[in-house]
Amino acid sequence: MATINSILGELDTSELGFTLTHEHIWQSAAGVNATYPEFFDREAIVERAVALLREARDEGVRTAVDVTTMDLGRDIVLTKDVAERSGVNIIAATGFWTDIPRIFWGADPDEVAALFVREIEDGIEGTGIKAGIIKVASNDSVEDGLTPAAEVVLRAASRASRQTGVRITTHTQAPVRTGDLQVAVFESEGVDLSTVCIGHSNGTTDLDYLTGLAAKGVWLGLDIYPGGPAPQSLDWEQRTEVARQLIDAGYADQIMLSHDWCVIKPWGSREAQEQVQRRNPDGYLFITRRVLPRLIESGCTQEMLDRIMTDNPRRFFEGS
Repeated sequence: MATINSILGELDTSELGFTLTHEHIWQSAAGVNATYPEFFDREAIVERAVALLREARDEGVRTAVDVTTMDLGRDIVLTKDVAERSGVNIIAATGFWTDIPRIFWGADPDEVAALFVREIEDGIEGTGIKAGIIKVASNDSVEDGLTPAAEVVLRAASRASRQTGVRITTHTQAPVRTGDLQVAVFESEGVDLSTVCIGHSNGTTDLDYLTGLAAKGVWLGLDIYPGGPAPQSLDWEQRTEVARQLIDAGYADQIMLSHDWCVIKPWGSREAQEQVQRRNPDGYLFITRRVLPRLIESGCTQEMLDRIMTDNPRRFFEGS
């Protein structure tokens, strides 16, 4: 076994249990929470998050990896409050999503890596709460190549990961094979690809792309649920069929399932937010209540699903 950083301190990997590897508690944008606190009902957000996570814990969820970075409005004190009151282990992230602050666009990757390392080894924003995963993102297509800013962050994440041993998880646009671009950078930086999870990989039905990534040794994050509405995005049943096809192809030990869910995602109109909520009335339990039963119906065993939801996240963090 090994220990990793969680919101509430060091956590033995044997205590991870059923783990959702790509989630959010709360999102906004960099600086907004501190500058305009009256724009949000902070206590209402905490109360809702605690209620949803307690419900998830009652149905078996033990750990959630919160991949909210500073450009997504990470509020580490709020997240600590939720962790303490919900009883669910929460792992915090360093790194950047796609809203990379302009000051870093042309930075030296070593300088940015040092910032990630500080949040892993010393703590986030003076709280002493240490990040347990590095989150990076890119929406670039294979044809267009990475933007300079995205490449800076990917290289910084690579160097911080190699220095600390902390794992990397990514946001991608699977339909344009962004994962190939990310893996190329990680390889050039000498990253052990078994320490990398290429996220949002269930956004495509291109099995050649997905199995090609898996053959490189990375983990595949099947971590957008429920998805939809079709035809703009794959619905949850199509995404689950992708999971089943990967299992059939022999990659059950390299996939992890999660939602990319958020208690309240404050983007778009109120009507758009309500539509998102209606598509997923189960919150952090959509996989438990809908996806796993569908996989059982399609022939998966409970032992296999336990491996995917419990053993695989543990092995990812342990490096085994």
